[in-house]
Amino acid sequence: MTHDTHRNPIAMPEPIFLADTDLRALAEARVLLERPSLAARLSSFVGSPLEKGMARLPASWRERIGGLAHDALMKAMDTAAKTLQPAVQPASPRLHKLLGSVSGAGGGAFGVAGLTVEIPLSTVLIMRSILDIARGEGEDIGSAQARLAALEVFALGGNASSDDAAEAGYYAVRAALATTVSEAARHFAQRGLSSEGAPALARLITMVAARYKVQLTQKAAGMLVPGIGAAAGATINLMFMDHFQSVSRGHFTVRRLERHYGEAAVRSAWQTVGR
Repeated sequence: MTHDTHRNPIAMPEPIFLADTDLRALAEARVLLERPSLAARLSSFVGSPLEKGMARLPASWRERIGGLAHDALMKAMDTAAKTLQPAVQPASPRLHKLLGSVSGAGGGAFGVAGLTVEIPLSTVLIMRSILDIARGEGEDIGSAQARLAALEVFALGGNASSDDAAEAGYYAVRAALATTVSEAARHFAQRGLSSEGAPALARLITMVAARYKVQLTQKAAGMLVPGIGAAAGATINLMFMDHFQSVSRGHFTVRRLERHYGEAAVRSAWQTVGR
């Protein structure tokens, strides 16, 4: 009895390389996702650290902002999607910035008390802008996957506790949300785009709201810095909208490339374009 001593080696998959144009798109996406934190840009705008505004924000309101963030995100998913046509078309960031600045001016005029009206309104506008950008990158905004990816943007908008390396932050947040996102997607696949009786969606929104609350608190603090008047509310909200639009463009560019090349190939290329 003879034994074959020349076994065929296990074939390794060929690495997938991104086209030059897509590498440039990925590099641009990484720049957008690694922009300076919202807090740093707000502090630069108001001319002082946000701690001065934070000191004027009552502790009770900091907790209330968390509740407002949670409720606003829950309502924004359905409300924003219903106002957009699903057909792919170019995004309209200027329109959303204009609407956002108007809502910010109203919120700034009423100070802390105006947050109860301004946060839900601005959150719907931001979600609508995110979906608009997603649609422009080829996403089917009528699908559960696209809407859940849009929800992720509010968590990708900044680190919850510290400014970790943005590269780690982007993929770490996506990984942390992945299981709950998948569970919510399965629920939607079985029952349609209804949030009723969707514990996975409730968990996901709670996770996202914990990070979104940080950005909202920073925005509120910016509006309350001594010497900042109601007119600054419009500019601060414009910066807030621009922040999430930039994150959206980066995130949905990455998702578009992942649909074409696969997640592993894009993440490998991400490491290369960052060097």
